[in-house]
This record gives sequence, C-alpha cells and structure tokens, in this order.
Amino acid sequence: MKKILSLIAISGLLTIGATQYAKAQNTDSTSATETTTPAETPAEPTEATASGENADEAPKVTFTQVLKEKFIEGDPRFMSLVLICLILGLAISIERIIYLNMATGNSEKFLEKVEAALKSGGVEAAKEICRNTRGPVASIAYQALMRVDEGPDNVEKAIISYGSVQNGQMENGLTWLSLFIALAPMLGFLGTVIGMIQAFDDIARAGNISPQIVADGIKVALLTTVGGLIVAMILQLFYNYLLSKIDNLVIDMENSSISIMDILLKHKVFPGK
Repeated sequence: MKKILSLIAISGLLTIGATQYAKAQNTDSTSATETTTPAETPAEPTEATASGENADEAPKVTFTQVLKEKFIEGDPRFMSLVLICLILGLAISIERIIYLNMATGNSEKFLEKVEAALKSGGVEAAKEICRNTRGPVASIAYQALMRVDEGPDNVEKAIISYGSVQNGQMENGLTWLSLFIALAPMLGFLGTVIGMIQAFDDIARAGNISPQIVADGIKVALLTTVGGLIVAMILQLFYNYLLSKIDNLVIDMENSSISIMDILLKHKVFPGK
C-alpha cells in the first residue's frame, strides 16, 4: 500500500508540473502572437517569399508540442487523471518486468548443481546452492530440502504449497494494472460526456446551432476518449506480456518440481529409503 501511495504522490507531482509547463508554453505563444504589430509585418510580399525560398524556414511543429496542445484542449482536469493512470501503470509494468526477468534462470543447470551437491556434500550442500540462487525454482527446491526428514509425501505437499506462494508473488501488482487498463477509458468517456454537456450549454447560450460551436465542443470532448483509449492499449500490451512471462515461469516451476522429487528419490535422501 505504501508503494502505491508513493507512486500516486510522484505521479501527481509530475502531472501538475507537466500541466503547468504546458499552460505556460501556451500562454507565452499567445502573448507573442498578440504583441506582433502590423508594422512588423511586411506590407508586400518580397520576391524571396513569392518564390517560396523562405518556406522551409517556417517553424516546424514537434510531436511534443502537439501533445501539449491536445492535452490542454482536452481539459487538463480529465487528461491529468488519464496521465496518472498511464504513469502508475507503466511504473507497475516496469517493476514487474524487472522482477520476472530476475526470477528467470536456467533451471536445468541449477538442478544439475543441486544433484552434484547432493552427491558430494549431501542435503546441506544442496541447501547452500539453493540459498545462493535467485528465482522461484531455487526457493521451491530449498523448501523441499528443508523437509526431507518428514518423508516424500510432506515434501510433495510443501512443493505444491510453496509453488502457489511463488505464483502469487509473480502476479503481485497485476490487479492494479488491470484496474488502470479499465479506468483510463472510463475517465476518457467521463470527460467526453461532460465536454458534450458543456458544448450543449454553449449552444444554448449562443441561441443557435453554429457549426463552429458544435465542432469545437465535440473536438475537445473527444480528446479525453482518445487519450483514455491510447493509455488502455499501451497498458494492455504490457499486461499481456507479463501474463505470458508468468505462464512460462509457472510451466518451468512445475517441470522443475517434478525433477526435484526425482532427484531426491534417486539419491535416497528420505529416511528409511
């Protein structure tokens, strides 16, 4: 919970800063346009302008500037909420990707080391190999070795139980990620509905259905929906990648668990075997 609150606080600060910066940029550009006097504009087009030689000197609109403009046009109140969903979702996705990559290892080599340690140093040497190896397979093997004195049935139960624990740890955070995937388009639709209401209010105040009023209102209203759908699509890609990664790790854990039991039975580490 503390991690989530910290992410929300950081996201809020980043969002407020980005919004204020975008507003400042928009204000500066508006002020610069208003302070331009007719005297500064050439009365007649020069030959260079007429021939198109200065056409390439016109300022180019960058992708960042377009994003800032659309962010402001779409009402920063709702666009900020969508942006927070994106930031939190990406933070969870990156953390899960790092965790799962660190948990991924070569299970075959690990099991070979465990078997070699059982041959040379017994159960304690195999435990040391497990303690020095990261990943769910090593943790499951360590729990199995801890219970070899209790018999194969208890070892098998321990493997199954601890495998479920490792599976839960790998899926930690995915619930929040799925929440942001569902919440982002909902916030976008909410902004759209409120924007449409405001557009109809503008029509009512104007007293007529002007194409300019309708077009501006609808454009601003739909920007929040576009933002929410884009955020949901980005986070959905990360979500599916994480699910695929977890499925592969679970399959590896199940195969390794069978191999661990075979190794323990092969070397007769159980009492009375």
